[in-house]
Amino acid sequence: MKILLANYNTNVELPLKLKISFEAVFDYLNKIALDKNHYLHLTAINLLDEYKLYPELKDGFDDINLLVKYKKEINKLLSILFPDLLQENEIKAATIPFEFTTFKLSKRFQQIIDNAGENYSFKLRNFDESNIYILSCTFILSYCYHVDLDFRRPFFFDIPDKNTGITKHYRTLINGDFFKVSPLESAPKITDEDVKLLLDNFNNIAIWKEKFPPNSYQFTGFGMMNLFDVTQDQSISTLKENLLRKDEKSFEELEHSISKLFGSSTVKFGFSTYSFSKEGLSFSYHKVKKSFLTNNKSDCKINNFFCNGIVSKVFTDNELLAISDIENYGKLNNYNGLYTSLKNQNIQSLILVPIKLKEDFFGIMEFVSVNKYELNSINAYKLKDVIPVFKIAVRRFMEEYQNKLESIIQENYTSLHPTVKWKFYEEAEEYLFNIEENITSLHNLKNITFENVIPLYGQTDIKGSSIARNNAIQDDLVKQLKLAGKVIEKANLIYELPIYNDLLFRIETCLKNIKNGLNSGDEVMLTDFLNKDIYPVFNHLKTVDKSLKEDIANYISEIDEKLLVVYDKRKKYEESVTILNEELAKFIDYKQVEAQKMFPHYFERYKTDGIDYNIYIGQSLVKNHTYNNIYLYNLRLWQLQMMCEVENLAYNLKNKLSHNLEVASLILVHSNPLAIKFRMDEKRFDVDGAYNIRYEIIKKRIDKAHIKNTNQRLTQPGKIAIVYSQNKEAIEYMKYIKYLQSKKYLLNTIEKLDIEDLQGISGLKAIRVQVNYQIKHENKITFEEIMNTVTNLN
Repeated sequence: MKILLANYNTNVELPLKLKISFEAVFDYLNKIALDKNHYLHLTAINLLDEYKLYPELKDGFDDINLLVKYKKEINKLLSILFPDLLQENEIKAATIPFEFTTFKLSKRFQQIIDNAGENYSFKLRNFDESNIYILSCTFILSYCYHVDLDFRRPFFFDIPDKNTGITKHYRTLINGDFFKVSPLESAPKITDEDVKLLLDNFNNIAIWKEKFPPNSYQFTGFGMMNLFDVTQDQSISTLKENLLRKDEKSFEELEHSISKLFGSSTVKFGFSTYSFSKEGLSFSYHKVKKSFLTNNKSDCKINNFFCNGIVSKVFTDNELLAISDIENYGKLNNYNGLYTSLKNQNIQSLILVPIKLKEDFFGIMEFVSVNKYELNSINAYKLKDVIPVFKIAVRRFMEEYQNKLESIIQENYTSLHPTVKWKFYEEAEEYLFNIEENITSLHNLKNITFENVIPLYGQTDIKGSSIARNNAIQDDLVKQLKLAGKVIEKANLIYELPIYNDLLFRIETCLKNIKNGLNSGDEVMLTDFLNKDIYPVFNHLKTVDKSLKEDIANYISEIDEKLLVVYDKRKKYEESVTILNEELAKFIDYKQVEAQKMFPHYFERYKTDGIDYNIYIGQSLVKNHTYNNIYLYNLRLWQLQMMCEVENLAYNLKNKLSHNLEVASLILVHSNPLAIKFRMDEKRFDVDGAYNIRYEIIKKRIDKAHIKNTNQRLTQPGKIAIVYSQNKEAIEYMKYIKYLQSKKYLLNTIEKLDIEDLQGISGLKAIRVQVNYQIKHENKITFEEIMNTVTNLN
């Protein structure tokens, strides 16, 4: 008798004291010994007499070493549970539940373990060892207290076979006829209230240990474990999952699942596509993972490749085809192209599964083996359950692939800025060329990166937008409650029912809470209150009083039909934000078109509560231009001038908006070159490299920064903050500021500030200048002036 110890911590704490006992077997033998007609009558009497010498086998023991000491006696005693006729068929063993100790294996079980190899660890696949205490408690609840708990999960062993190279899957089932569980004196009594508490606290180990202290219940006996081979079911299930996966390893996993389905590591999987035209059948060169029929050659000729039988059955009738002997097939078909291709790969048997993708377009699932007869028309039947999923997966794959080819430029590049399109067209051309030249090329669209570019960043944000939006919501909620309160107050005067006083009190309470400050859940709370308590009363009042019906109609007229709330102040605020954003965005876009004339550069803009934008300039961005730092200086002066004009635009819009909005502007200066990479997932550029991430962090945090040692925000209405980290940047921008002051774009107020340390960022400084909101037309600066000015300043 071999003892299997699972790879778990067998010294883990349990609510059960485990005692190994074969009392159930002795009871069975005693019953037989009293039945003279039973065929095992004499055997039972002899065994009972013999085993009087081993009382501990009946009384029980907790020392696992006694399993070894009495292995011969235990083996003989349990033989009645392991009939010789079933030894080669049943996968069965005696076991000690919760100890993960298995002994007395059936012959088939033992053979499976031997074939697994010396390094195999007998361990459940989906067992969470950390939950063993709680699981054993749920077992006690069910066994001792008859609480109907569906706590059981199917457990599986994954056992490899070193002879075939295939891992088989076995589901476990424990027979509980041979043990009993009873509470000890230390076990607290479990009440109905305890059960209710436990049902809601599965993961609270403290509660379970309180109700089921360690070693408070006695487990006496042993279990019988049966394993059932579910490899076929698991293989089909896994195969279906892999067919629907999209990750990089899905093809590899798919092939592995197919090998398991056929029970052989030599079975491989491939896929090829074909099209029908006036000229007949032809290969369709799609970039697929692997094809055994074409042997991954794009120059494979279709003429005389397939015999008429394959063309008729597979392509015309769309039926599965199996060839179990490729040599014989070649002999019968004049050693055609299919035979030659397969022979060169030492393929001896195959199954072809056709999938009609379109009227004139086919996919062929290829299952091949290097062994003759291993694949045949009989085991091809295994594919019946997965062919429908195969078809769905292939159609999806081909549709996605076709869409990618048709929309490489449109889908990936049309939103790109014109300055950098040339680079993406070059990559698209190379990508398409590789596809056309080599069907199996693993070439993907490369990451598009531009090195050594200088960034410019700016933003014009609406100040206090969150507070303003909350105030607008607050005003609308107050108005809605007051309107509802008027209706209820009038109803109370007419009918004097206590319920109306209660509703008025609750309305006043809501009003008081909202006026004291708006919380995130107030809107939902109010809507729930109105729907459940106020509106049913309104519906009743409309039917009993004409004047109240008119008041309720007045209330409804103030409610937005779609949102079902008062949407007055919020609407005005959001409309104001939208108008301001649209006007600022339109103006910046207009100015950008002109700025490109100085030197082509990358530009992207975003609308939030205000406008922010990124600009990148450098030699790598352009193809037919020569970059010089003078263009960077031009762009910086242009940006500062443009920000002054944006501030003026926002200022002049203030009186035209239904909600008074103020903005504050910021420019971030960064002189060190960095790299930007196009992110295909978001269709936008991001800085590339860990060092350059610092720049992105500054962008995200700087607008909320304060002046060092103060509570004052860096960004203020009426002023432009220019953030920098190097003194040379301050010197450069002071030249631009003085020039714009001379043109009356900026006032004389200049502040030089230290910025508080941000998380991971320190040493930033800022120049803050006041904007002149009275720019006159005669002071407008032309591009020629900017370029001439920069040349003279630098």
